[in-house]
Amino acid sequence: MQEYEKLKVLVAEIEMDINKAEGGNKAAGTRVRKQMQDIKQAAQEVRNKVLELRSVT
Repeated sequence: MQEYEKLKVLVAEIEMDINKAEGGNKAAGTRVRKQMQDIKQAAQEVRNKVLELRSVT
């Protein structure tokens, strides 16, 4: 499922910024918050796709 693969990529990309934010880097914290919003949207796309697949069968 393409939507799930996109979600996995987004989660993997955020790891370095999370580590920087934990170290006190405020700019990294801002990037993390934005990336988390993107992850939230990608997760919603996965949910919608699963519902779509379920309704087809």
